[in-house]
Amino acid sequence: MNSPVTATLPKHDIADASLAAEGRKKIEWAERNMPVLAQIRERFEKSQPFTGVRIAACMHVTTETANLMRVLKAGGAEIALCASNPLSTQDDTAAALVHEYGISVYARNSVDRDGYYSHINASLDIKPHLVFDDGCDLVNTLHTTRKELIDGIIGGCEETTTGVIRLSQMTKDGALKFPMIAVNDTDTKHMFDNRFGTGQSTLDAIFRSTNSLVAGKTFVVAGFGYCGKGVAERAKGMGAEVIVTEIDPTKALDALMQGFRVMPMTKAAAIGDIFITVTGNRDVLRDEHFKQMKDGSILANSGHFDIEIDVAWLEKNAKSKNSKMRHQTDEFVMADGRRILLIAEGRLANLGAAEGHPASVMDMSFSDQALTAEWLLKSGKGLSAGLHNVPVSIDKDVARLKLESMGSALDVLTPAQELYLNSWEHGS
Repeated sequence: MNSPVTATLPKHDIADASLAAEGRKKIEWAERNMPVLAQIRERFEKSQPFTGVRIAACMHVTTETANLMRVLKAGGAEIALCASNPLSTQDDTAAALVHEYGISVYARNSVDRDGYYSHINASLDIKPHLVFDDGCDLVNTLHTTRKELIDGIIGGCEETTTGVIRLSQMTKDGALKFPMIAVNDTDTKHMFDNRFGTGQSTLDAIFRSTNSLVAGKTFVVAGFGYCGKGVAERAKGMGAEVIVTEIDPTKALDALMQGFRVMPMTKAAAIGDIFITVTGNRDVLRDEHFKQMKDGSILANSGHFDIEIDVAWLEKNAKSKNSKMRHQTDEFVMADGRRILLIAEGRLANLGAAEGHPASVMDMSFSDQALTAEWLLKSGKGLSAGLHNVPVSIDKDVARLKLESMGSALDVLTPAQELYLNSWEHGS
């Protein structure tokens, strides 16, 4: 799709240029499992919808994201990509994007807070027309320290539940100054990416970090949205007894009727073996829970930000800390000798301790992103500032293309059926 870069390199800040060749291999491997995005790329290469358009993206710098960036570039876009999480960057992917595909990247794995925001600001220096965000940090920066750029922005896309929550509040407060599209809320995103992707990749993080057997364990899932459902379903399928904690009565009832135990975290803390937070809220696991947990309890967060587990309390109150006992696993030893294991520093575990979602599921989410960005260029100037939904037609097109790529096809209504569905005169 893109030839290796031999001319002047784009602006960048990456960890190790020597990893570029390895990164290219992994990006091309992911591409094999992203057939819908490949079809969109072929069209973009011909139509060039992003010619003259600058895009700033704050996303997880993974092989799947790399393929989205390549598609946008193939459509004519100038891109500046930064990381949306300090632990999610794949350094080989970042190197390949710069040195093999000529895309500006500002991302290093394990960057500190100052470096993280420095990279966000560097990506904004291109004065973007469109923004892609994963958690709303880039949009937040635009509305706080980079307000001078707002007038030039047509709109943007947000890919996460956490980001949509933040944008919803900004819209409610009248603070959001340009249209943002909630890609996270498409059916192809929350029904498949959030559920199947998060479910599989979170379990993957547990395996890579601890090599724990899930079967026979008590698995506690905090939050029963689409991500929580995915985690709970995968854990149950592997033989765990699953407990769900929820604050929403409808979601709690849904979990109960799917065969999961439902109880407050204050009760679950004493009997759980593995704890996963997927709520988008802070302090879901905190002091009163840590004090009850069994020796060897495993904690991981699959929400976007590192606020769901009160890591600061563990750091302050543990008798000792054994850093990196295993891959991305820290051990906190309590005063009574109990050991609590924390994966990926309480950050996004499925990307901090594993590779994130499989490419085949990200194929749908990133296809939604690409098509929504194209639509924004045509319709964004007519949209009011605030949070908007992706047009249903885009989501349906992506689902149809994915279905076809998997060797399946839809049924077709007969003329009589069409008439029946579109008429009120016909009853029984």
